[in-house]
Amino acid sequence: MKSHIRPNAAALGGVALILALAGCAPGNGAAQNPASSGEISTDISGVGDVTLTVWDQEVRGGQNEQMEALNAAFMEKYPNVTVERNSQSFDDLATTLRLALTDADAPDVVQANNGRNTMGQFVAAGQLRPLDDYADAYGWFDRYSPSVLQYSTYSEDAKVFGDGNLYGLPQVGEVVGVFYSKSKLAELGLEVPTDWSAFDEALAAAAGAGETPLLLGNIEKWPALHVFGPLQGDNVDADVITDLGLGNSGQSWTTPENVAAATALRDWVDAGYFNDGVNGTDYDAAWQALASGDGVFLIGGSWLAADLGDAMGDDVGFFVPNRADGTPATTGGTGLPFTITSAADNTDVAAAYLDFITSDEAMDVLAETGNLPVNRTSELAPSSGVMADVFTVFGDVTGNGSLLPYLDYATPTFSDTMGQALQDLLAGQVTPAEFTETLEADYSEFVAANG
Repeated sequence: MKSHIRPNAAALGGVALILALAGCAPGNGAAQNPASSGEISTDISGVGDVTLTVWDQEVRGGQNEQMEALNAAFMEKYPNVTVERNSQSFDDLATTLRLALTDADAPDVVQANNGRNTMGQFVAAGQLRPLDDYADAYGWFDRYSPSVLQYSTYSEDAKVFGDGNLYGLPQVGEVVGVFYSKSKLAELGLEVPTDWSAFDEALAAAAGAGETPLLLGNIEKWPALHVFGPLQGDNVDADVITDLGLGNSGQSWTTPENVAAATALRDWVDAGYFNDGVNGTDYDAAWQALASGDGVFLIGGSWLAADLGDAMGDDVGFFVPNRADGTPATTGGTGLPFTITSAADNTDVAAAYLDFITSDEAMDVLAETGNLPVNRTSELAPSSGVMADVFTVFGDVTGNGSLLPYLDYATPTFSDTMGQALQDLLAGQVTPAEFTETLEADYSEFVAANG
């Protein structure tokens, strides 16, 4: 989702961790996959002097720190490899990467946006190398949960998103949940809701006490997707949402379950749970209102945790209500995955680099630099504060529940379609059934053309 901002970070935690990481070999032995163009090896110590060109967009404080630290550790481990890093902003990388991948001197490793209009197009054009043989050799399929890897997986022709070949590995995670004021909840005599039924009861109690139960700033249109997505997770099977969210065939938006999710959102509006004028309220103004004590709950992404923690200190918490079966299911995803281009000069070196920067030890570096590691998340959670909640929730969702796709992944136009449809639903200009019919029209047209 555009405007996803991962938390910036703390200072790097010490040289000892980096030296320990440099001493960890990325793998042992060799493996071969019949689908591969040739034999692969996880031992790169004897490949001679190699320059590995890496393009990334990890430019913010802690994001840049972790890349600098990991690159230094990798070159310490393999003195024969020089990492030549080209770091650009998200927008700049999106602009320059398309042209760069068509060049004879294309970079070896690049971060590519997961969506159909970026990674999907690169896969369809044959510009990225499938990684399944290296994933088998290094154990990546065991390292990552399937719900995370699906966002870097495409069929060879890129028509199917979420199933097929693996094309990238992410370092960091994102998850949408409920931020709340601990003091407000205490004043209301409420516990942190454990499921959606308890959350509805808490909203009603807050409204009855004269509080604004739920804050939302939706002038940009996309924030409401992060409110509807978790609600949909409570009403619709995760496999169905995944197909719909990834734009794959075989599903429908106009099912009773999807209508029920839309009805639940509309019921919150009718009950007066939201702040006035959500469609005219700025996204930042909504979380700032929570920080200033003007509401009880706010549904948003983990990228808000750092700002809310700075503003509210220990008063802010974060949770995800469970489904009726006791498991969490909510919208989320990953940072941009690292991929190997088809033009890479030495894919063994490139794969060793991907393994190194996503290893268990690398997750320590990510946590030390204030990032949300995509693996070992619960284990590496801070001891206190809202980031501790975020780490724990992400680990629970990816380990025991379902991480559901950002719904704007579905089609090239779905962000605009759903953003406007949600504004109309919140404003009472369409019924829940009409809302789902609008989404179905965009989805079904894309699926038919993509088939």
